Amino acid sequence: MNTDVMFSSKSNEWGTPINLFNKLNSKFNFTLDPCCTINNKKCEKYFTIETNGLNQSWKDEIVFCNPPYGRQIGKWVAKAYNECTKFGTTIVMLIPSRTDTKWFHSYIYNKFQIMFIAGRLKFENEDNTNLKLMPAPFPSMLVLFSNPSNNLTLE
Repeated sequence: MNTDVMFSSKSNEWGTPINLFNKLNSKFNFTLDPCCTINNKKCEKYFTIETNGLNQSWKDEIVFCNPPYGRQIGKWVAKAYNECTKFGTTIVMLIPSRTDTKWFHSYIYNKFQIMFIAGRLKFENEDNTNLKLMPAPFPSMLVLFSNPSNNLTLE
């Protein structure tokens, strides 16, 4: 197996498939996309790399977060954990299913609801003016960071 292909990408940004976002948005009514580009934003309120969603407050928002999948993903997961536990912010995060990582065990496992996505998602990837669907070389999961008293579920 060629592992160079399996773990490679020209970018660590994977655009959320619109059909998945729409399904989730119909349930949660998201108000903030904290890590996107101007071209792939999913909410009216959003932060780009220039406005850095890690440094902004997510308080009083309903957040959809598909963070960059590079080495900084743990910072995004920690941010979601902190915003939820400190302010009660509801966050749905789309991330690679990496159950062997420190961030998974520190901030997600046995703390918040997880939904593993069957099969491989086909992510949107912008290539100048052409929108292409790129199959992920990794499994994905959704995590619902929410206060249990909200009675929210990913199902």
